[in-house]
Amino acid sequence: MITIMSVFLLAGIVKGVIGLGLPTISMGLLTVVMAPASAASLLIIPSLVTNIWQLFIGPAFLNLIKRLWGFIAGIFIGTLFSVLPGLSSTSSWTEVALGIVLILYGLWGLIATKLPSPGKSEKWLSPLVGYITGAITAATGVFVIPAVPYLQSLQLNKNDLVQALGLAFTASTIALAMHLSLDSKLEHVDYYLSAIALIPAIAGMYAGQYLRKVISELTFRRCFFSGLIALGAYMALK
Repeated sequence: MITIMSVFLLAGIVKGVIGLGLPTISMGLLTVVMAPASAASLLIIPSLVTNIWQLFIGPAFLNLIKRLWGFIAGIFIGTLFSVLPGLSSTSSWTEVALGIVLILYGLWGLIATKLPSPGKSEKWLSPLVGYITGAITAATGVFVIPAVPYLQSLQLNKNDLVQALGLAFTASTIALAMHLSLDSKLEHVDYYLSAIALIPAIAGMYAGQYLRKVISELTFRRCFFSGLIALGAYMALK
């Protein structure tokens, strides 16, 4: 219990400072001490509540829904009908895949290369990126790749981007909860423990928002993404 609370406190702090990272940090650390499917089930309530909070902080909700409905549909389809082995699979694929996702995300975060705008290709690219994000979510419990780089390529302003990330993460969390609930290999999803984990996650977010004011966000981001690369390498190689 102490380990779980500590992980969600740390993950909440990270999300409070840079606006994302709660599921990534939580999955990366929890899967060191428990099965990936069990770790993913603990994410559901903390991730859902914090992302809904993030989703409704701006005025562009309806406009984003109209623009990104294909992307959101792709997330649900990819998560529920993934071609990749699921989190409950006994294959070693899950931890290796999660490690690789963390490494890629860490490298992308350090490089912070801006992707070109999809332009007219957005209509067909959004569902495709959503599906790939959903498939990776079903296999690893992490829903940042390729969703985050893609949303950043849409040239949204800062507030709309934060809200779009909240929308994507909320959809991914709901889809993941449905996937875990429908998986016959899992006995149950521990919503009670997931609700308890919300407490340190919220506390961490408030602490992170305070830290954002007193430390350099750039320095923190570099440390965060470097840590993800190290953690991902450990998970992929062990």
